[in-house]
Amino acid sequence: MTPRLEFFYDCSSPWTYLAFSRIETIAARHRAELVWKPILVGGVFNAVNPSVYEFRQRPVKPKQDYYRKDLQDWARLYGLKILAEPAVFPVNSVKAMRGALVALDDGLVSPYTRRVFESYWASDRDISRDEVLRDIVREVGLDERSFFERIGSPACKERLRANTDELIARGGFGSPTIFVNGSIFFGNDRLVLVEAELARAAGD
Repeated sequence: MTPRLEFFYDCSSPWTYLAFSRIETIAARHRAELVWKPILVGGVFNAVNPSVYEFRQRPVKPKQDYYRKDLQDWARLYGLKILAEPAVFPVNSVKAMRGALVALDDGLVSPYTRRVFESYWASDRDISRDEVLRDIVREVGLDERSFFERIGSPACKERLRANTDELIARGGFGSPTIFVNGSIFFGNDRLVLVEAELARAAGD
């Protein structure tokens, strides 16, 4: 059977950008079905992981310093430019993530998602702003008028909410969360375990 690789993600996370940059290659290498699941990670934090907000309010300096170093070490390894902290952080990613659903329906979820990540984490552009999303939409070839109409529709809002609720119900607590045939993995640094599970599922 073809392995099922589900990728629950929000573009407001730099660790998710790292995982995103490798997830398609991993899926292709193991001949897995890649299922894109845009979510709103703030909704996850509010429901099951409020410690994220507590850390932001009362950061532990050595841990915060190491976080920045760790992020840049991973970015260098992957050949990505990732800012330690964009000018607007945290960012309201709700429109961008609804847009990922539109791009998914139109067969452009990968280039769209990449440009959202690059715009925010490399170019320091506020992805909550319509003009930033408009540039991304034009660059990847989505229909601008249709895009903005659809991300404002009740159906699109409900789909994003449903993905977020699904992740919570399945034991997720952040982004990126990856499932291989139902087995959960959290974080970019678990990709090696994702690959091991895919290989095991394939009997390699």
